[in-house]
Amino acid sequence: MAAYHVVMVHFPIALWLVAGLAIFIRAVSDGPVAQTFDRALPTLLVGGLVFGAVAWLLGLSVWPWPTLSATPMGRNHMLLASWSWAYFALLTLLRLRHGTAIWQGLNRLIMAGLAGIGVVFVGITGTLGGHLVGNYTEVGQVLRLLGWEIYSTFYVPNLMLAVIVAVSVVMVVLGVLGRNAAQRTS
Repeated sequence: MAAYHVVMVHFPIALWLVAGLAIFIRAVSDGPVAQTFDRALPTLLVGGLVFGAVAWLLGLSVWPWPTLSATPMGRNHMLLASWSWAYFALLTLLRLRHGTAIWQGLNRLIMAGLAGIGVVFVGITGTLGGHLVGNYTEVGQVLRLLGWEIYSTFYVPNLMLAVIVAVSVVMVVLGVLGRNAAQRTS
């Protein structure tokens, strides 16, 4: 069963990374290539959610929660996998609810910011998963330099907490400014 999880995780990773790229391109451009990416975006996002849920459930069926929660790396991997899925679920709901109107005004920056956070979470989730099965990457070294010892620390480092708070404040401010701008134009 472990092999199924290992194979399956590559589908949401690929779909979410391409979706992140599509969001960044669409956030900075209104050109035909950006609009083509935007037309594919709902399919990429929904597909990523479906494959992500399957990969998450397969992971829990292979490594039960008592096993995963016995180590900081296992807990962090599941935490970040859940956060990755949640961020891309949010992006999916925003894109499906607002359609192409999501690319007007400051909403572009909100989408790009959420996609950036989601892509970082997916990268760290994959790194931790790789470390759990013995495939080590340089990202683990970068996380150590940022104050996160991935083998023994179960917490969000202070720097990351500061980044999360700062990004949250910026997102709320952008949302309020975008709403106010939309109300003035209607």
